[in-house]
This record gives sequence, C-alpha cells and structure tokens, in this order.
Amino acid sequence: MNFEFSPIGTIHSPFKSLVGMPIQPSAAVGIKGFIELNKNLESALEDLDGFSHIYLIYFFHLSKSFKLKVKPFLEDQPHGLFSTRAPKRPNQIGLSVVKLISIENNILYIENVDIMDGTPLLDIKPYVKQMEPTENFRIGWLEKHTALINSKKSDDRFTTN
Repeated sequence: MNFEFSPIGTIHSPFKSLVGMPIQPSAAVGIKGFIELNKNLESALEDLDGFSHIYLIYFFHLSKSFKLKVKPFLEDQPHGLFSTRAPKRPNQIGLSVVKLISIENNILYIENVDIMDGTPLLDIKPYVKQMEPTENFRIGWLEKHTALINSKKSDDRFTTN
C-alpha cells in the first residue's frame, strides 16, 4: 500500500543548513520562525490562537535514505532507529512541538523551531498537556544524556546517504 501526502504549507526558520541546527525544540528556545499555510486552508486556523503550543507534523524532504541502526546526535553508540529521533526514517515524517506566538491570516508565527527552512508541513495539531500521558514513563538509553539535549547541535551525520 502506498500513501500520498500533499503539503499544507511551508515551515520557515533561520536554518539553511542542517549542521549547527538544534536537535530538538527544547534546544531551540526563543528561535523564531513562521509557517506559511496554503491560503485555501486559512479558515482551518479558526480557534487555534487559543492554544499556546502546537504539534507540527512535517516531511523530512532532505532525507533520502535510512539505516536500521544509527548513531544519534547524543551518543556515538549505534541504536535501533525506532529508539531514536533521527531524521532519516523509512517514512520521512518529523514531529515537533512549538510555541504558537500569533496568527495573521494564513501565517503562523512560532518559536522554539528546530526545523530546516523550507520544510513541507503535513499537519498541525494543538498540543494539550492533559491529553499526553506523562506518568511512569521511561526514556531508555537517553536517560544518561538528558543534560546534553539542550546544548547539542546537529552535525553532518544524517546529511549523507
């Protein structure tokens, strides 16, 4: 079975290169960007301005391949792809929670952006903390690296095939 998606807009950020980009939204606090939503979808933004944060689901358009084991940004040991948030995936789908600053017509101004400029946006969903289970969770191999998440930057490990 094949799926076909069409972008609903484009994410804009200050990042023109993957190298040096924050690896997660928590490492991108204060970094501003904006989304240019397709004009025909503007009315779908009604009531979104009441939410402080939104999920962005997007297409890793620069990712052309993947490996089943990868060395993630926070460690030099290989891990199974699905235990990482590495950008090279079988389906090139990315997910970030960003702060919604304002909406003007079909433009959404956002902060905490860890996304490459020009990234195709697939969907927007409101982030609701109460809908996300946060009790008794484990973070596997990442447990010993949490202090690095906000300071580690992207390098070129996922830019080549």
